[in-house]
Amino acid sequence: MEIKGEIEDIIYQNEINSYTIAVFDTEEEETTIVGYLPFVKKGDCLKLQGNFVEHKEYGRQFKISTFEKIMPQTAQAIQKYLASGNIKGIGEITAKRIVDKFGDNTTYILKNDYEKLALIKGITLAKAKEISESFVENQEVWQIVSFLEKFGIGIENAKKIYDKLGMDSIEQIEKDPYILIDLTRGVEFKKIDDMALELGIYYENEKRVESGIKYALIRATTNGHSCTLKENLIEFVISLLDVSSDCIEDNLINLKAKSEIVIEKREEQEWIYLESFYQTEMEIASKILSLEKSKNMKEIKNVVQALKKVEKNSDIDLSEKQREAILSINDHNVNIITGGPGTGKTTIIKTIIELYEQRGKKVVLAAPTGRAAKKMTEATGKEASTLHRLLGIGKLDDEGVYSRHSNFEGEPIDADVIVVDELSMVDMFVMHHLLKCIYRGTKLILVGDSDQLPSVGPGSVLKDLILSEKIPVVHLDKIFRQAAKSKIILNAHRVNQGEPFLAKEDVETEVNEDFFFVKEVSQEKILNEVLSLCTGRLKNFGDYDFFENIQVLTPTKKGLLGTKELNSQLQNVLNPNVNNLPEKMSLGAIYRAGDRIMQIKNNYDIYWEKENDLGKKEAGNGVFNGEMGTIVSVDDFQKVVEIRFDDDKVAIYGFSELDQIEHSYAITIHKAQR
Repeated sequence: MEIKGEIEDIIYQNEINSYTIAVFDTEEEETTIVGYLPFVKKGDCLKLQGNFVEHKEYGRQFKISTFEKIMPQTAQAIQKYLASGNIKGIGEITAKRIVDKFGDNTTYILKNDYEKLALIKGITLAKAKEISESFVENQEVWQIVSFLEKFGIGIENAKKIYDKLGMDSIEQIEKDPYILIDLTRGVEFKKIDDMALELGIYYENEKRVESGIKYALIRATTNGHSCTLKENLIEFVISLLDVSSDCIEDNLINLKAKSEIVIEKREEQEWIYLESFYQTEMEIASKILSLEKSKNMKEIKNVVQALKKVEKNSDIDLSEKQREAILSINDHNVNIITGGPGTGKTTIIKTIIELYEQRGKKVVLAAPTGRAAKKMTEATGKEASTLHRLLGIGKLDDEGVYSRHSNFEGEPIDADVIVVDELSMVDMFVMHHLLKCIYRGTKLILVGDSDQLPSVGPGSVLKDLILSEKIPVVHLDKIFRQAAKSKIILNAHRVNQGEPFLAKEDVETEVNEDFFFVKEVSQEKILNEVLSLCTGRLKNFGDYDFFENIQVLTPTKKGLLGTKELNSQLQNVLNPNVNNLPEKMSLGAIYRAGDRIMQIKNNYDIYWEKENDLGKKEAGNGVFNGEMGTIVSVDDFQKVVEIRFDDDKVAIYGFSELDQIEHSYAITIHKAQR
């Protein structure tokens, strides 16, 4: 919907991205508006697109999707605007004099005939020119927002670009559209390239080819790579730009000379990095080695005796490998503990907590995702945090991680021992941030399974650190008795060893029947099997309820067995709208109460509430990529959806915000990592 009015007051405005909370006065009412409003000040008249939402604490608000700045329509409104302090050189008295003199013609005078302002007492010709220039700047600067939308760049990035380029942003972009590649990620290269070619830039123009190379390297990072083979890069850029390989080779040399890329030769192959990615890898390596070589300030004397005491008091019988891991942690500042499921990684973490906390040392636990942190908390009985929250990097989104990572200086972590679990899911930039926040002398314990899928972000931190052989690594390979009762765990290890699944005759009587392999080649039959298993068939093997115990995973989003089709089919059989309750369609999906959903992008501003274990209400901001929950209600009147997440946070989403979620009856294997 659309509303028009005036900014009555600004309650809050983020200096970096211009996220704004303001009081907005329309002809009908005064309301609170929230959203990205770059270049907007008190007194500005705006046309807003968006929806009203109901905030749990602050009530009814208008959530902005896009906006347009409009001129005040009446002499009274113009006077109020001029007196607001937006225009340099004009206060309340001068604003009244100008409007009394020129009335409804004031806007024209300010823009096109500023010399006449000198007719007013107290305004010289020089001051008249200054007032006119300030007025024009305030009225025209917002146009960059709609201009950038042509390239798929949202209003939250408009201010960042304006801050870099200034008043003539549009002119600079039209002169050299490729400048946008350097200023922000997520830009649509083809649109920029088409614009450049229309402006007469020839195919093998240096700026065009260099920008195409950098865009190709950025594309590679979205697939988890920190660099790419030279021949693969050249092949991609040829298809992207339709230029010769010789031309690309020449521009690679230029970019290297300008220190924008790094070319590294390894075993007769050349690998190409964006310079920032290369530096990040180098700094990770340097910091890791520096931490490891620091004085071992947290060493426990007589650790063998201390360990025996912990085993006795906790009734734990550690294996040789587990003892080896704990002694290695005592002897070194940086350690990697790796192993598959059921090999005792959690027992090591619990023992470490007890060993060090008994001596008054502070142990901090962290994991890359909310789900992993919750699992770590449940397994150890000690609160674990997500790395984003621990490091305070919530406001660095995916674009910020790549473009501003070298400027990140987080607060040092107050800890004697830091344990990071599920390290296989940590990308290179989060690892870089973590290492910047660790005191020398702090013990760092990195735990994970290197056989899991690598991080969604760029880099393969755990695997590469293990392969470097520069840090002590303890490989856990023994499956403990309790874990060995799980056919899932046994088969997971067999797959890693290149062996087939256990046959019935290979299974001991005490092994649980928690793993079934259904062999089918027909997609239609596989779909029917999935629907059958999810709608009651598994109850023959346990008290399995879909919404409590079952998650469907698939390797793909598309096709009959992709997430889109599976979610539609599973919703139809598990949560049909039999009572004709309100529902909302968004991006081809229908959302209704009872649906399982997943957050698919980081939202650091959304407000939530929850009740803690003591019955007290907690509140905060932020729901992150990968968090899952259930839709509680869909309100057609308020145009909002209420969602309860699995950690009991309750958040309200406007209909315009439903692009942040998707159904999670079935999710991709990569999303299951989140």
